[in-house]
Amino acid sequence: MPLDMPKLFLARHGDTAWTESHQHTGRTDVPLNTTGEDHARQLGERLAQYTFARVFTSPLQRASKTCELAGFGAISVVDSDLVEWDYGRFEGMLTEQIVSDQPGWELFRDGCPGGESPEDVAARADRFITRVQEINGNVLAFSSGHIIRMIAARWLGLPPSAGRFFYCQPASVGVLEFEHNNREEPILGLWNEAAQHREQV
Repeated sequence: MPLDMPKLFLARHGDTAWTESHQHTGRTDVPLNTTGEDHARQLGERLAQYTFARVFTSPLQRASKTCELAGFGAISVVDSDLVEWDYGRFEGMLTEQIVSDQPGWELFRDGCPGGESPEDVAARADRFITRVQEINGNVLAFSSGHIIRMIAARWLGLPPSAGRFFYCQPASVGVLEFEHNNREEPILGLWNEAAQHREQV
């Protein structure tokens, strides 16, 4: 094991047409819109103060383009475990549409028919965390909202259902680390930090 525990910086991709309409965007490869591209550049300005031993990105273009516009495209590595939740039948739907058909539905508890369960997504998060913890130095990952929330929950040793507590807005940054450089003391160092306040709707 490295002497120094890594810090994991999690950057959510910039805005897309579907983030603005609040549709569940899983494997549909929706591009950034103009606002998302602007926010990706701002994200890069905020991250420029840090040095990263490794940079990873989801293969989906909303994440990889954010990575590129933030200035890290040339050194990034695609990691398929960072791809967003597979929403199956719920792809492209609004939460209110889903709960009208399935009252009480909760993504991090119930998962998606024809897509992934919370346990499926947690397994991907666990694999990624294992890789990160073998790296000496800061790690930066560009990905999507729900898988980022699952990574946060699993880093802290929480069950998959706890991912619901870690909302993160587009082009925000969270930092996961260890207190006292001790693997047994995982903490949330920063969460949902964005260049400007954007109201959650």
